[in-house]
Amino acid sequence: MNYQTPTLRRALAADYAIGLMPASARRRFDQLLLEDAALRAELAHWQDSLVSLTEALPEQPVPERVWEAITARIEPQHLHVPEKRSFWNWKRVTAAVCSLVVVVFLSMLYNRDDARYSATLLSADAQPALKVEAHENYLNVEPLTLAAVTPEQSLELWAIPADGKPISLGVIPRGGKGKVELSEAQQALIGKPIALAVSLEPKGGSPTGQPTGPVLYQGALVAL
Repeated sequence: MNYQTPTLRRALAADYAIGLMPASARRRFDQLLLEDAALRAELAHWQDSLVSLTEALPEQPVPERVWEAITARIEPQHLHVPEKRSFWNWKRVTAAVCSLVVVVFLSMLYNRDDARYSATLLSADAQPALKVEAHENYLNVEPLTLAAVTPEQSLELWAIPADGKPISLGVIPRGGKGKVELSEAQQALIGKPIALAVSLEPKGGSPTGQPTGPVLYQGALVAL
């Protein structure tokens, strides 16, 4: 290694002064220092420069704003949270109740299933026997003084239009109470000038589409 190279001499002197030089290299460098005055001067230059870095710095006062910023970061923050008002105050409750009443009223208005026509069917001796109420798509029947029928028989309800040809509306439920569902064609008859009649038929209704047994009850269907 050529220890006369200026760049190498400065680097070795700096490493020696800082303390970065390994022990074996440091011993060789000590031998060089004994023989080379210029190298000793280079080392002294580095040592003087490093000594200035170890001198204590004068105390500088910390500005008040710096302490305030530090304190603000350390101390817990107290956030101002606006008071939350209850959603269900009396105004909103009143509005909700009114809305509910309107909804219920409209639901009843548009979905009500009021009877539109009614008939009281009489027996041959003019005794009320069966009450019939016509709704939009079904008839509601209620017995008054129906005669008993055997299990092999049924009571069938008929519509008698102006031309006089009976049209079956269906078999009355056993016992005389319940609903008789109407087809679209049967619904079209309701509201026209018709009479209702009940005949005694075999179980399940007339096999011919026309009354085959005696007519037990009849009456006019009138608007309510």
